[in-house]
Amino acid sequence: MLAMEKDCDSKLNNVKGTDDNSNHSSSNNAASNNAHHRSKSFSFRAPQENFSIQDFELGKIYGVGSYSKVVRAKKKDTGMVYALKIMDKKFITKENKTAYVKLERIVLDQLDHPGVVRLYFTFQDTFSLYMALESCEGGELFDQITRKDRLSEDEACFYTAEVVDALEYIHNMGLIHRDIKPENLLLSTDGHVKIADFGSVKPMQDCRITVLPDATSDDKACTFVGTAAYVPPEVLNSSPATFGNDLWALGCTLYQMLSGTSPFKDSSEWLIFQRIIARDIRFPNYFSEEARDLIDRLLDLDPSRRPGAGPDGYAALKKHPFFKRIEWSNLRAQTPPKLALDKGGQSSKGNDRHDSSRNPSHVRAGSARQNDGNIDTSSQAESSGRIPRTASIESFDSKWKQFLDEGESVLMISMVKKLQKLSSKKVQLILTNKPKLIYVNPAKLVVKDGIIWSDNSNDLSVQVTSPSHFKIVTPKKVLSFEDPKQRAFQWKGAVESLQNRVK
Repeated sequence: MLAMEKDCDSKLNNVKGTDDNSNHSSSNNAASNNAHHRSKSFSFRAPQENFSIQDFELGKIYGVGSYSKVVRAKKKDTGMVYALKIMDKKFITKENKTAYVKLERIVLDQLDHPGVVRLYFTFQDTFSLYMALESCEGGELFDQITRKDRLSEDEACFYTAEVVDALEYIHNMGLIHRDIKPENLLLSTDGHVKIADFGSVKPMQDCRITVLPDATSDDKACTFVGTAAYVPPEVLNSSPATFGNDLWALGCTLYQMLSGTSPFKDSSEWLIFQRIIARDIRFPNYFSEEARDLIDRLLDLDPSRRPGAGPDGYAALKKHPFFKRIEWSNLRAQTPPKLALDKGGQSSKGNDRHDSSRNPSHVRAGSARQNDGNIDTSSQAESSGRIPRTASIESFDSKWKQFLDEGESVLMISMVKKLQKLSSKKVQLILTNKPKLIYVNPAKLVVKDGIIWSDNSNDLSVQVTSPSHFKIVTPKKVLSFEDPKQRAFQWKGAVESLQNRVK
C-alpha cells in the first residue's frame, strides 16, 4: 500500500528545503515558476496523527461515495466530535485517485474561513486514509429544503449570501470548487453554511494555495466533474473550467431552495443535459422579480457575464437587489433561519444511515448505496414519489473528442469492463446525441465496436442484472459490461430516453 500521507509529508519537506536555499531569487522568476506556489515553505496545520480507528466511537454515516464514506466520530479520550472521512487505499490506488486525495487534503489544510469546513488532523492504517473534518450537526442544506418542501425567500437569501461569502474567499484563493450543490452545503449547529467536499477542486494558474506537482488533479481544465443537474453548459461542451462554473451551480442551488427542485430536473441524465444546453428554465410564478432576475443572470450561457465573474467581481453580485436585506460586513454574526428538525428523529436519508461501529475501518467501492448526487442503485428510487438525486458525471477527458463528429456531444460515458467467458477488458463506453453507442480501447484509443443504433427496443435494449452489471442486446449479439460505479440503471435509462426522444 502507498503511504500517501508520509509521501506527501516528505515531499513538502523537500519543498521547504528548496525554498530555504533559494533565498532571494528574482521576483520575475518566482512569478513565472511558482504559478501554484509550489516552492512556498509551509507545514501542515492539520497534522498526521498516530491514531487508530479504535480511538473513536463511530455513529451514523453522513454520506457514501465511490471510494469513501463520512461517519460521525467521537474521540473517546477528549469527547470531541468529528466528521471522519474514511477513504479506501486499495480503490484510490487502483482507480488512480491518489492526486485527487492529496489535493483535497492540501487544499483543506490551507483554507481558513468560517464558511468552509475545517480539517483538524489525518491518520491512516493498512486499509484506509482518514480525514477528521469539522462536524456540521445541522446536516445538509438539502435536508432543510426537503423537510420544508421549499425555503422562504428570506431563508434562501441568507443561505445564498453565506455561500457567496465563502465562494468569494475560495475564488480569491484561486480555486474552483466544481461541485456546489445543496448536498455539499452543510449547516453548523446554529445553522450557518459551510461548504464541504473539495474532492473535485481545481487550482487555477494564479492559485494562492501551495499545491505540489504530484498533488494536482490529473484531469484537463475542460474535464467535466460534478453533478449533472448543476453542471454548466460550457463544461458539457468541454470548455476550460472558470470561476463562472461555481456561479452557475449557485444559481441552480438558489432555484432549488426556492422551488424544492433543481431547475433542470428531468427523468434522465440525458434529458437534464439537453435542458441545460438549451437553457430550458421554467420559473414558478411565486418567485419574486429579484430572485428571478438573479437566477437568470447566474444562469447566463456566457460564464464571464455571470455576477461575480465579471470585471466588477463579487461586488456586482453582492449589490444585486435580491440581497438588499443582507449586511455583508457582519454576515456571520446574523441569526440564521431556524432549522427544521427531522420528523421522528430520523434523517431524510435514514435508509442510508446506520451505526457503523461493527465494521468501521474498511470501505469498499459499491458497498453501499451512493449518496450526495452519485448513482442511486436502488431500482425503487426510480419509481418512488420522492425527488431522486441525480447521477454524477464521470470525467470526460478531451482525448475522447476525437471519436465525435462536429456538433456531436457526449451524453454518458463510463470506464467499464467488457465481460467475456474467461476474461474481461477495460473499455470506455460512450453514448452520444447523434445517437451513437461505441466502446473504445483506452490504451490504443481505437474504437473496438460500434453498436448499431435503433430506436426500436426490439433491436436495441439494455438489460440490467445488478447495479453494476448490464447487457446491451441487439439481434446479432449480446455484450456484457460491468460498471464499477454502479451505473447500470443509468445506462439503461439513458439509452431508453434517447430512443424515446428521437422517435
